[in-house]
Amino acid sequence: MSTMFRSLTGRNYRIWFAGALLSNVGGWMQSTAQNWVVLTELSDNNASAVGVTMALQFGPQLLLVPFSGAVADKFDRRKVLMVTQSLLMLCAAALGVLLVTGVAELWHVYGFALALGVINAFDATSRQAFVSDLVAGDQLSNAIALNSASFNSARLVGPAVAGILIAAVGSGWVFIINAVSFLAVLVALSFIRPAHRVPDTTQEREGQLAQLAAGFRYVRHRQDLLVIFLMVFVLGAFSMNFPIIASTMAVEFGRDATDYGLLYSMLAIGSLTGALLVARRPVPRMRAVIAAAGGIGVVSLVSAFMPSFWAFGGSFVFLGFSTATLLTTANGFVQTTAAPQVRGRVIALYIAVLMGGTPLGAPLVGAAADGLGARSTLVISALAGFVAFLVGAVWLVTARKLRFHRGVGWRLQITHAGRPGLGDDPREQVESLTAPLEVLRREAAPIPVESSVPQESPTVPLATGRIRLPGHVAKDDPEE
Repeated sequence: MSTMFRSLTGRNYRIWFAGALLSNVGGWMQSTAQNWVVLTELSDNNASAVGVTMALQFGPQLLLVPFSGAVADKFDRRKVLMVTQSLLMLCAAALGVLLVTGVAELWHVYGFALALGVINAFDATSRQAFVSDLVAGDQLSNAIALNSASFNSARLVGPAVAGILIAAVGSGWVFIINAVSFLAVLVALSFIRPAHRVPDTTQEREGQLAQLAAGFRYVRHRQDLLVIFLMVFVLGAFSMNFPIIASTMAVEFGRDATDYGLLYSMLAIGSLTGALLVARRPVPRMRAVIAAAGGIGVVSLVSAFMPSFWAFGGSFVFLGFSTATLLTTANGFVQTTAAPQVRGRVIALYIAVLMGGTPLGAPLVGAAADGLGARSTLVISALAGFVAFLVGAVWLVTARKLRFHRGVGWRLQITHAGRPGLGDDPREQVESLTAPLEVLRREAAPIPVESSVPQESPTVPLATGRIRLPGHVAKDDPEE
């Protein structure tokens, strides 16, 4: 099997990939229908109502992060997913029935959005961490990228199908069809037999609370993760409000639900391409995250001035490419460089930061669309992209001690400051621009192991529970 699809050689991951792909198609159908219903059926083209719906759906992921991360680390992730997927199926079916019978009101959608947010807070964290239970450590980065490819492949099909179904049979049936699609992932989970994980149940209450805080302390000592978290927060809050952008721009060009779904499919073409290209790379790189943030800024600004629906749709392809490249690379970087013992909690923090910006940004972007016009959403997205790019670029220059030299003529050369004892002469630089940080630092790393290097310990590949951090000594540690 080619390098791009190498993680599919494992039986468990193949089953999971197939089931998740079918369920993702249904999920994108529901997401498309939900936003269209709020904008055009339950409100008078009120973009702020779409923003409120998004805030309610993604807000719980920020508030519940300590608990969702602990659940992903302490319990059988397969069983957690079976519970959360079943609850999501029931929510989709219930809202679908309300819409089909014609009794649904805006507050019903708000209530279900909040319920989905609470369930997804636990589902998303366990689903992301579950991948590490299905593949070997050297295939984890590829599996994460293929997960993103599956997600964006579904985005290519789901919104387009939803647009057709809304026009043909009504929005309520889209929710009911999505409820049925959850059976695919539930069947897949029943056939999967991941490596056995032994939950840590020996800790006292004080120790458990300390472990909830361990994820925060771990990230606090990882400067590279802090930078990624800040970048995705800014972009998640102000750039990735695609339901608002796509729906308001479709109305701006005088288009219907079918063309709204088509815009999402165009976004997915770029997203799928970006995810597959990331899957070809052996390891995720920080520089790719930074470059993609700049790409989001540039493409968003260009999209804001597109004069026609098809020109805007074409630019949307590149916006999807930049966004998927950033998210897939950032996700892979976080998962592969986090210590296995605390991976679930780190992923929970990452998801909370990414989604937690939505309750802040989505209502503001929706209000801007109502007050300043649909194109203002893209200008806001562009500004957020440029801010995220500057945050990453400044960190890269300072943390890696980059030096800029004028070469022959006006050619610019970029080198590292070098190992201790080496000067800044470019001819003496033997490290590549992408060398690991611990090779390039002059001073000792604050955490000597947890750095920008893939973390897979052969002795504790599936360990859960406690993780040693600087300055922390467990009360019941027999070695102390």
